[in-house]
Formats: sequence, structure tokens, C-alpha cells
Amino acid sequence: MGPMGRFRRACLFLGMTLAAYGQRPMSVPDLVTFIRSSIQLHNDDRAVAATVRRLKLTSRLDAGTVEDLQGLGAGPQTLAALRELIGASASLPIAAPVVPPPQVVIPPPSPAELKKILAEITERALDYTKSLPNFICAQVTTRSFDPSGTESWRQEDKVQEQLSYVDGKEDYKVVLVNNLPVTNMKHEQLGGITSSGEFGSMLYQIFAPQTQTQFDWERWATLRGRRMYVFSFRVPQSNSDYSIYHQPSGRTIVAGYHGLVYADAESKQVMRIKMDCDGLEAFPINQVSLTLDYAPTKISEQDFVLPMAAEIRSREGRRLGKNVIQFSLYRKFSSDATITFDTPDPIPEDQLKEQPAPGKR
Repeated sequence: MGPMGRFRRACLFLGMTLAAYGQRPMSVPDLVTFIRSSIQLHNDDRAVAATVRRLKLTSRLDAGTVEDLQGLGAGPQTLAALRELIGASASLPIAAPVVPPPQVVIPPPSPAELKKILAEITERALDYTKSLPNFICAQVTTRSFDPSGTESWRQEDKVQEQLSYVDGKEDYKVVLVNNLPVTNMKHEQLGGITSSGEFGSMLYQIFAPQTQTQFDWERWATLRGRRMYVFSFRVPQSNSDYSIYHQPSGRTIVAGYHGLVYADAESKQVMRIKMDCDGLEAFPINQVSLTLDYAPTKISEQDFVLPMAAEIRSREGRRLGKNVIQFSLYRKFSSDATITFDTPDPIPEDQLKEQPAPGKR
């Protein structure tokens, strides 16, 4: 069959489809579906309008619905036919709104269950560093600032470091700054905002018995497709080990902090920490916040949960600072192990975004 034959068959099929729509009563939602489909299929405006004029609606069509269809791209003749339907259906009842079935929210665990859950999460957190192998990885930090205080960010630099984790201790080797090689530069010499302790120190401090952290149930959540327990926590300054150093003034403060921990409901492993520091009003750095995300990672074909990304924000007067950190290229440590640096692919936004709390319908 030649092209003309195929064209005639397509036209015949379209005519049969439109005729079928015109032969039965139609609700307003069905009409909207029909017009949307016609727009997407680029159906002939005159043919769609002819079908609309033959329709018999079961409920009233309003001008707002027609305006919405106009915004979607309905043709002028189709719109004229729809406006005629507004008058023709004026005496019909208003369509009942479509009410989705109610969502049944999963209730929080009972007090006894919460106590047991929190004990398991605490045990996993305190044993976390013991389970880690010696490894190296790449840490890429993009540092930005905003002098206006309006989050109009300007990139200050990008720092690429080789991070070694050996016998529970972190060691940083600065390799590139703005893609230029550097030698003999220590992590502490970078200036600006720097951080360390992402590989267990912060996690341990939050759950250590001597910290006497106050935990409270917050909510259910979904993170990276997994159901999470979310607990709020607070650590007073008197029990804190979290220190902040202000290089220009040479001052250091130990800050209290509060935030949220997200723990996988199945493994009881902490997968996210969000925290804000307290008591910085009289310190040059007035605000500090941290978000740290963990993810399953393979090292020598073994599965571990390791930091994936972190974001640190600070405020000093009106000036804002932001460090976006990405961890990648994990491998087993050896004395001669090195990493060939490449700019890692950005982490997909949905991997860092909390999804709605789980429920059932």
C-alpha cells in the first residue's frame, strides 16, 4: 500500500474515533481527556469541533475549564464549539468533584517500640566506625559565598582532595584547587569554610552515652526509595564536642546543636543527619548548619554504608557561605593507592530530596 493509502486509512480511523466520541453521553472529565488527547495527536481542529458540537454532556461545562483547554493548545474552532457547550449545558447539574480515596497514614510506633528502635539505631551508630575498612576516596568540595545575604551564590573555588581513612582516622591530601595541581597543602591551610568528621565522628558524638542526647519521635519519611524513621535530637553545649574555628579572629567555640536523624526502617542504619548549631549569637560566625547523606557503597565487592554528599552552610554577619561536598571513587587503602581525579557526575536531585511520608490507601 502506498503513502496515499496509509493516509486515507489514518483519516478513516480518526473519523471513526471522533464519531465514537460523538455517539455517547460524556462527562466533563471525559471531555477534557478527549480534548487533551486531540491536542497531543494534532487532530484536525475542524473535525474535533464537529465532534464537540454533537456531544451530549452529563454535567455542566464551565468557562474556567474551557480557558484551561485553550492554554493547552485547543484550536479556535474547537474553542468556539466548547463555548457553545457552556450555554447548552447550563441547565445541567454541576459535576461532583472527584475525591481521591483517603490516605491512611501509618501511625507512629508505640512508646515501647520507639525505645527498642532507638536502641537498635544507637547500637548501629556506635559500632559504625568499627565496621569500616581502611579506604581512600575522592572528596570534591565546591565552595560558594554570597556577600548580600540573599543566597545569590558565587562560586569561590573547587577543592579536590584524596581522603584516607585508616584505623578510624581521617587524613586529607589536597590535590587540585580549581583544577590546578597543588603540592604540600594541608586541609587546614585552605582557609574559608572547611569540615571534617563526616566518616563517623559526628554520628558517634550524637549517639555516645556521654553526650546525653535528647531524642524524640518526629515522623516517617521516604529517602532514596526507602522508608525512614525520623527522630529529632538536641545536644546542649555543655555535652557537645562540636567545635567551630574562626580563622580571622583565631577564636574557637564549642557549639550545642539540634536536628534530625533519618534511619532506615529495615537496617536501622542512619542514612541522613541534619543539624543546626546553637549559641553562636556572640561568635563571629552566627549560623552553621550541616546536612550529611550516606548511601550503600562497594569497596572490594563488599557493601558498606558511607558518606555520599554533604552540605555545610554558614553566616557571618550578612555574608553567607556554602560548601557542597561529594564523595566518590571509594577503594581499599594501601600505602601506594592513589586516585585519578575526575569531576564526578552530579548526584541526581531525587537522591537528596526527601519524598512524602509512606502511607497506604
